[in-house]
This record gives sequence, structure tokens and C-alpha cells, in this order.
Amino acid sequence: MSEGYRSFGEFYPHYLAEHSQPVTRRLHVIGILSALVVVCAVLWTGRWLWLLAAPVLGYGASWIGHYVFERNRPATFRHPLYSLAGDFVMLKDILVGRIPW
Repeated sequence: MSEGYRSFGEFYPHYLAEHSQPVTRRLHVIGILSALVVVCAVLWTGRWLWLLAAPVLGYGASWIGHYVFERNRPATFRHPLYSLAGDFVMLKDILVGRIPW
């Protein structure tokens, strides 16, 4: 598939194809929600150093899914903004039942 996406709409089908294994999607959900919990805890407590844990938790869980189960390279390295948006759109699609959990 072409790497020159003109829009997120063009990118998202490729993103979903890179997340074909249910365990990968589950790890992404766990990572995203863990990172959001950390961000909320930082806002609640004011302990800004904890923010360093957010990307470690978020990306760590997601990358395990890619390297161990999908056996592909995360799109984060090629398309960081589209990939981050894809994480949240996929989370929404899972939560509303559009994509199987």
C-alpha cells in the first residue's frame, strides 16, 4: 500500500489492516486507557513527572502487539500523527462495537 496518504481517511484502512489480530487491538485499548489514566492522575495530583509513564504504557503495550502478534512494524514510526489518531478512532470503534474486541 502507498505510503503517501493524503488524508486520515486514506490512512485508516491501512491502520486497521495492521491491527488484524484481536490481541493486538486489546493491547492497544489497554495501552491507551492506561496512558489516559496516568494523564488524569497527573492532572489530579500535579505530579508532572508521572507524565513520562504515559507514553511508556501506551506505546509499550501497543508495540508488544505489533512485534509479537502482528509481526509488523508499528505505523507510529512512519506516520506518527495519523497513527495516534488511528489509536483513538480504533478505540472509539471498538467501544461502539464497530470493530470486534
